[in-house]
Order: sequence, then structure tokens, then C-alpha cells
Amino acid sequence: MIDLSTVDHIYLVTGSTDLRKAADGCSAIVQYDLNMNPFTKDIFLFCNRHKNTIQILEWDENGFWLHKKKLLGNDRFRWPKTPDEMRSLVLDERQLKWLLSGFDINPKHAHHVVNAIVSQD
Repeated sequence: MIDLSTVDHIYLVTGSTDLRKAADGCSAIVQYDLNMNPFTKDIFLFCNRHKNTIQILEWDENGFWLHKKKLLGNDRFRWPKTPDEMRSLVLDERQLKWLLSGFDINPKHAHHVVNAIVSQD
């Protein structure tokens, strides 16, 4: 699994992607379709049209890692359905784990994250 402690942002590329594109094609989508820099500490998630395979593009100082998870049988990832104008979504670590485990990234009954600040008076 990816070391998420070194990742700045997790971007989900909405819609379906032809995963035969591999690292070069996925980095081109990031650069030219999303107008983002693929050579950062961000990771980018892509899904095929059958929603049974996810690829994750990660830059590692001198080359790309391409992580892939393919589901067996009739299982499908719960890839978000978003309007066409939204080409990418930002996920947190918890949402990534949910997605890869087969859950929706925005479950209705999930507890909300609370960022508590303790004052030192």
C-alpha cells in the first residue's frame, strides 16, 4: 500500500479512464486535462468504465509508481457520480480507505471529523 504520510493530496479523477494508458497516459491526463502537476507529492486515482479496477498514479522523485487494484467476481468500486464539469475530487485518507474497501466515500451515517484545538492559556 502507498505510504500516505508522504502524500500531500489525494485526487480522484471522475468519470472512467482507459487504464491501458499506464503511467504516461495518466500523467498526461493530470497535466493537460486537469491542469495540475503530476510531479508533486499528490496521488491521482483513476477507474475503468466497469468500475472493477482502480489505478493510482504516484510520483517518486525520479519516476512514476502505478498502483493497481482489480476486483474479482462481480464486485465494483463505488466510484462517485459527479457532474461533467467536476473533473476531480479531493479525498482524505479515510475516504481513500473506504473507497478501496468497497464503501461509498460519503456514507450517510459516518461520523464527522472534528478538529479540536486546545488553547494553552
